[in-house]
Amino acid sequence: MVSKKKSADETEMTLSFEAAMKRLTAIVESLETGELSLEESLARFEEGVRLARTSQAKLDAAESRVEELLRLDEQGVPVVEEILEP
Repeated sequence: MVSKKKSADETEMTLSFEAAMKRLTAIVESLETGELSLEESLARFEEGVRLARTSQAKLDAAESRVEELLRLDEQGVPVVEEILEP
């Protein structure tokens, strides 16, 4: 079962932020219906928590990048650094 969790985590990490949010919305909607079994509800909740964490990490990274791009030196001059793409 560990390998299934690992592959799910890897899949969620490769989702775009927008795709993760769309899936998270679908999960919330399915949980709100109250029609899922306890096991299905728990599985969806776990997936939602992973998606929320992954999405938050992507938001944090984007915020850091914006802060870096808007950084000024002591004289108020924009600091320009080459950003290397991975």
